[in-house]
Amino acid sequence: MNLRFQYNKTYLQLLDKQLNVRLRALPTLQNKEAALRMEVKAAKKRAEDLAVRLEQVIDEEDSNLAMWEEFDPSLLRIREVKLSYKKIAGVKIPELDEPIFEIGRFNVFSHPKWWLRGIETLKMLLTLVIEKQLAEEKLELLEYARKKTTQKVNLYEKVQIPAYENAILKIKRYLEDEDNLAKAAQKIVKNRQQKAREATI
Repeated sequence: MNLRFQYNKTYLQLLDKQLNVRLRALPTLQNKEAALRMEVKAAKKRAEDLAVRLEQVIDEEDSNLAMWEEFDPSLLRIREVKLSYKKIAGVKIPELDEPIFEIGRFNVFSHPKWWLRGIETLKMLLTLVIEKQLAEEKLELLEYARKKTTQKVNLYEKVQIPAYENAILKIKRYLEDEDNLAKAAQKIVKNRQQKAREATI
């Protein structure tokens, strides 16, 4: 990172202020990154667990495949998916409150008895599918935020903080050299004036 600065006290103060901002922000960013890393791990596990659970339910219903062929899938539809949002380490994450289903009308006496259980099974399957999709979306959001936070931590740690420290060091050395030169010049002038006085006496 190429910092543009001038060799004076104003720029020294400005760079020092910028460095302190980054040094104060770095621990917070590192904590956020650690929290996001843990949340990503938990979200990944949740998405995997839901995928396994969904697969199990589908496998269980595989034995009833012949019965499902006579089931009318238009009987059940999702009317609304109620979501709430919560913040995890500053990231807005959707959470499932409840899916609201609409059940079509049918005559219980003229259709197979198992249709009522079939509707409940479908509700459970659809809820699992929604939860799985939300878990995958949550994982994606958290992973993106974690990557961005890691980039910012790396930018501060490996690029900006060293650049500011280097620039501050250069300015301090320049100002010290300038000060030493000014003192040396004053001594030379003083010595010349003293020799001139001694020569006139």
